[in-house]
Amino acid sequence: MDQLTAHLDRGWDLATHGDGRGAEAAALQALEIDPDAPEVHNLLGYVAAMNGEPEQALEHYKDALALDEGYFDAMLNAAEVLVHPLGELDEAVEMCDEALTWAETDDEVADALLIKIDALLSKRDDDGARKALSTMPTGPFDSDRYDFLIGRAWFEVGNVERASELIERVVAKDERHVEAQYYRGLIRDAKGDALGATSSFLRVRILDAEAPAVPWSLPAEAFEQAVRAAVAKLDQALRRFVEHAEVFVAPLPGIEVIADGIDPRAPMLLDGIATPERPGPPCARIFVYQRNIERLLGAAHEVEDELVATLEHEIAATFLEDRRGPERPKHQMN
Repeated sequence: MDQLTAHLDRGWDLATHGDGRGAEAAALQALEIDPDAPEVHNLLGYVAAMNGEPEQALEHYKDALALDEGYFDAMLNAAEVLVHPLGELDEAVEMCDEALTWAETDDEVADALLIKIDALLSKRDDDGARKALSTMPTGPFDSDRYDFLIGRAWFEVGNVERASELIERVVAKDERHVEAQYYRGLIRDAKGDALGATSSFLRVRILDAEAPAVPWSLPAEAFEQAVRAAVAKLDQALRRFVEHAEVFVAPLPGIEVIADGIDPRAPMLLDGIATPERPGPPCARIFVYQRNIERLLGAAHEVEDELVATLEHEIAATFLEDRRGPERPKHQMN
């Protein structure tokens, strides 16, 4: 094995085990050996994304593609960063369409289509997502992971029965597959099976608690300060509902509120709401679930803006619901 390959292999191994800084060091050593190797720039991009630097990650992926225009993995990695956290959805769809022209296997076609579907759903283009999903290969695939990913996609476009078949297959093989358990709960909820949904969601809570936090997770005190700063940033029309509330930060919702119907992935819960029978401030307590806030973000600097957006959503849903449409289901995708 040559030195370049050795550094690349070590970098990917470290990245796979969550050591972003070690993986970056290995990638930089590989870069010194061959700055024109597209594989090096792809690894640097992956590490940058892992370390919460999505803009830098995208630049590395584009460098890799400049060196090898048909580099399929770099296209997919770039598309994933474009979808989240960058939110450049049109560019992500274009990247996926380009990747599809280079795809050679059913697995590669499925990978590109799944990211494209995520982008289309994020654009609220449900019809486009359904059309893309209708072109999905039927396999067999080299990996069992496609059962979950395709099942999730079917759920997202509203086909609960097709989603259920695939998700149940995943859970039967691996009861600790937390994402499959979560979608199993959503599917059961959609079918009106409240007890089954709660059972699945409680299992998700247990598995989420066992998993590590994101590598860049804020210390608890810093996260609580971010929550208070987010409250202060709210428009006065919304802030008046929560400005006197006590703030409580926990990693995840407790099992007792999940048993009462709260989504285990809920980012926030407003509690102690004033009623004619119990007068007081509009909201007495804000429970914020740090892991659920940080779960889908790319970096620590995004936390405060996400908290502002979440507060705005929850205040509107709790206090202004009659102005915004029908009630949201308790088990909600977040």
